[in-house]
Amino acid sequence: MLTASKQIKRSDFEKETGWQLKPEGACKGDVCIPLPDTLNGDTVDVQQLADAMGLPVVKADGKDLWAIGPESQGSRALTTAEAPNLTLPDLDGNMFELNSLRGKKVLLYAWAPY
Repeated sequence: MLTASKQIKRSDFEKETGWQLKPEGACKGDVCIPLPDTLNGDTVDVQQLADAMGLPVVKADGKDLWAIGPESQGSRALTTAEAPNLTLPDLDGNMFELNSLRGKKVLLYAWAPY
C-alpha cells in the first residue's frame, strides 16, 4: 500500500490492504492480529499500525510518501520460499533452469530500466 500521509482513514487502509480493523484486531480471513486500543478510531497512524501488525514500512526521504506491507506470515514476507521454475538464457546464451538449484539458497536479482 502507498500513502501520502502518515495518518490515513481506517476505510482506506482496509480497502487497500484487505485487512479489516475490528475490535479483536486486524483480521484477514481466519487470521487476526491483536492491536492496541490506541489504534481504534476513524484514522490510524501508518507507523503504529504497521509496527503492531509486523508490517514493513518505508518512508521516502524528504517526501510525504509511505509504503506499507506486504503482510508477513510467521515473520516472513512469503508463505513459501519456493520459487516457480524459470528458464532463461545465461550470459553465454545457454538455457538455464532455476529448478536446477533446488535445495540451495538462491538470491534472485531483477532489474528493469523503466
